[in-house]
Amino acid sequence: MQALVDVILPVFLVVGAGYAMAWRGWMSDSSVDGLMKFAQNFAIPCLLFLAIARLDLGQEFDWRLLTSFYAGAVTGFLAGLLGARFLFGRPWEDAVAVGFVCLFSNSLLLGLPITERAYGTEALAANFAIVALHSPVCYIIGITVMEGIRARGRGLLATMGRVAGGMASNALIIGIVLGVAVNMTGLALHGALVEALELIARAGLPTALFGLGGVLYRYRPEGDLRLIGYAVAVSLILHPAITWGLGTGLALSEAQFRSAVITAAMAPGVNAYIFANMYGRAKRVAASSVLIGTAGSIVTAWLWMMTLS
Repeated sequence: MQALVDVILPVFLVVGAGYAMAWRGWMSDSSVDGLMKFAQNFAIPCLLFLAIARLDLGQEFDWRLLTSFYAGAVTGFLAGLLGARFLFGRPWEDAVAVGFVCLFSNSLLLGLPITERAYGTEALAANFAIVALHSPVCYIIGITVMEGIRARGRGLLATMGRVAGGMASNALIIGIVLGVAVNMTGLALHGALVEALELIARAGLPTALFGLGGVLYRYRPEGDLRLIGYAVAVSLILHPAITWGLGTGLALSEAQFRSAVITAAMAPGVNAYIFANMYGRAKRVAASSVLIGTAGSIVTAWLWMMTLS
C-alpha cells in the first residue's frame, strides 16, 4: 500500500488534476491540445534525445530485455487484432486499431515517472532502451498491417512508402534518431545547448501527464464496453505476464526485469487514440480503453509492483 501512496498515486494525481481542470471548464480543448503538442512534439523529444545520446548503447540494448518486452507487446497486438475480428466481429481495419491499443503501452508518460519514483533516476536506463524503440516498433507494426489491409493489391512499394512517411513525420522518432546519431558519432554538444535542452526536457513529463488528464476527459467511455474491457485486460494483464515469464527465463538483471515488467503493465498510451484517429477506425474503443486502462492501472500497477518487491 505504501508503494501506491508514495510512487503511483502522485503520478495519477497529476493526471487527475488535468482531468479536473478540463471537467470544470477551466482549460479549453485548445489549451489541452497546446500542452500536449508542446510535450509530445518538443519537450519529450528533447528528453529522449538527451537520454539516448548519453546511453551506453552496447550495454543497455540487451536483446534479452527487448525480447522480453516486445514479445509480450506483439502477442498483445495479435490478441487484440484477432480477438476484435473473431470474438467481436469487427472489420479488419477496426481490428488493427484495437490491436494497436493492446500493443502501445504508455511507456513514456506513465512507465518512466513510475519507475523513477519507485527506484530512482539511475534505474531508468532499461526504460530508455525500451522507449527508444517503442514508437518505431509499434508504428512500423501498426502502419504496416493497416496499410497492408487497406492496400489490398496496391503493391509492396506503395505500402512501404506510406510506412516510411508516417515514421519520418513523428517527432518522438526524430528525437530518438538524432540522439542515436550523436551517441554513435561522439559529437560534443555545447554546454549552453545541453542546459537549454535539459530545461525543456524537465518540463516534458509533468506537462504531458497534466495534459493527458485533459485528453482523457474529452474521450469519455461510450459503448463497446465488452471490447474495451478485453483490450484493457490484454494491456494490463497479458502483456506484463508474458514479459514476466520471458524475463525470468532469459535471466534479466533485477533492474532490467523491474523496468520491463512495469513498462509492460502500463495502460494503453494516448498514441493508441492518435493511431485510431489517423485512420478513422475504432476511435471510441481506443479513447475509452486509454481512459479506463489508465484508471485501472492505478490498481494493477501497484499489484505488479508488489510482486516485484
